[in-house]
Amino acid sequence: MNLDLSNRCALITGGSAGLGFATALEFARYGAHVIIVARNGDRLARAVDQLRTETGAQIEGFAADVTDRDAISNVCAQIAQRRGGVDILVNNAGGSARGSIETLSEEAWQADFEIKLFSAIRLCRLVLPHMRAQRWGRIINIVNTLAKTPGAGTAPTSVSRAAGVAFTKVLAHEVASDNILVNAICVGRIDSEQWRRFHRQSGASLDYADYLANEGRAIPLGRLGRPDEFAGLLCLLASEAGGYITGTAINVDGGLSPAV
Repeated sequence: MNLDLSNRCALITGGSAGLGFATALEFARYGAHVIIVARNGDRLARAVDQLRTETGAQIEGFAADVTDRDAISNVCAQIAQRRGGVDILVNNAGGSARGSIETLSEEAWQADFEIKLFSAIRLCRLVLPHMRAQRWGRIINIVNTLAKTPGAGTAPTSVSRAAGVAFTKVLAHEVASDNILVNAICVGRIDSEQWRRFHRQSGASLDYADYLANEGRAIPLGRLGRPDEFAGLLCLLASEAGGYITGTAINVDGGLSPAV
């Protein structure tokens, strides 16, 4: 199986921690020139140093807010000048916000859609000219399983992620003729910094390992996923080995979601 990413320029938003960092690590191991974007400059610098140390690969970092149009346009312009353009785009920025329809403010709705949907649309528009010109590209939008199985109290996250899946399908059809593949990953329970935050916020007396074990009992595989398992799928989708996969939203959740 050819997972080689040599000579490919990969841009990962939200790349300084969690699943974005795990993806950057695996992409670098498979030879990609990795560029990560994050808001926190100090955390970004530490992540870049760690990635370089662990892989010996070419790693760049840009401190930018993906909701800032001028900032992200400048990032893409610099990448185009240095590397020609982005070959692989991973739209990973954004957290998980939940509330009820009646209590969520308009500002909360707008903020969630800005960081998760509109920033992804904006970045796709910025990188597509290069991908079309070379007739090759990969775009991977990170959403979560709530996109397929929304429930009470899951807005705005479930709503913006569902929109992200629809956007993925529409874009995949629009760019397929230029050999640009567009897919979404519906993330379930995967061990990351987000789960460490959930553990702290829960006030549970359990240590972190026991907390994860408890959370994993509801999952058919009996555990949370590992970041490298998540990143491994992205390597497939970004590589030549995944060259016939486009327009789909893949669950990475240990079988927990009832949605297909």
